[in-house]
Amino acid sequence: MSRLPLHTAWGIHGLGVHLPERRVSNADIAEQYGVEPAWIERMTGITHRHYAEPDRTTSDLALAAAADALADAGIAARELDVILLATSTPDQLAVATACRVQHRLGADRAWATDIGGACAGFLHALKLARDVLTASYPQGRALVVGAETFSKFQNPRDRSTGVLFADGAGAVVLGPAAEGEGILGSVQGSDGALADIVGIRAGGSARPASTSTLAEGGHYLHMNGKAVAAYFHDAFPRIVQDATRACGLALEDIDLVVPHQANPRMLRTLGAGLGIPAERLVVTADTFGNTGAASIPMALHAARARGRLTARTTVLHAAVGAGMSWAGTVQRWL
Repeated sequence: MSRLPLHTAWGIHGLGVHLPERRVSNADIAEQYGVEPAWIERMTGITHRHYAEPDRTTSDLALAAAADALADAGIAARELDVILLATSTPDQLAVATACRVQHRLGADRAWATDIGGACAGFLHALKLARDVLTASYPQGRALVVGAETFSKFQNPRDRSTGVLFADGAGAVVLGPAAEGEGILGSVQGSDGALADIVGIRAGGSARPASTSTLAEGGHYLHMNGKAVAAYFHDAFPRIVQDATRACGLALEDIDLVVPHQANPRMLRTLGAGLGIPAERLVVTADTFGNTGAASIPMALHAARARGRLTARTTVLHAAVGAGMSWAGTVQRWL
């Protein structure tokens, strides 16, 4: 029995996004964190963000973004072979949120699973989708989603996380591309020695839910802001260098840098330090907040809507997430 030849070039054929309707300004949250609205904007660059309604789940947001991406790609859910959902805020433990999305989409022949990596999760999922398509589906299609509902895990007394993180979902459809187009290369890595500086401490097997974990707020997102910022400042330039080098490119060859949307003030400072002109750096966290794994596909969608992303645009992505984990990807837009 002859095998179909491997197809190794894959690119994004469709983009989708979902932003919850509830818009939350700095003035709406400043008092509970004991700060002034202007302090939040000065320290982060964020002016407002969006929160899901209490009855909306991560899978709800993911489903809406996925449907948008499928429509943009012009394909039906039943044509999907793979669904990967990157999230730090799943609907529940032990059940992949991607499976709920698969069922509700009607993508009945697609393999579906979740991907960790927090804010770097979307790039991890994008690389895995490309690798799975190459190995198993020569002319296949993959749906890659990043979705978060951080508002459900925010400590109402912890300003280090409360003023930064927000909710949203972004999705892409990955399919065959011509050689030299689509995803050109990826780099990634982890440093488990720093696994405790950001995350949700309780609710897993190490610290199952109990009255004490609830009382101490162990089920809220926590972050050592200084340690995370220091790691980001060190990792971001290295990711940019490694990703471009892996593709045989120089930074001058990159038309657009679309990073994980951490602190927008920090992104602009780092971009300027690397010599990335403001017009080549996409920052959307000013009005979206940090939406974790959803932030890169949401930023891609915004860049395209603003006319900054067109055919043959060479795009670099860089992301740092809990773990600590990091990833970089370069793609040439189809």
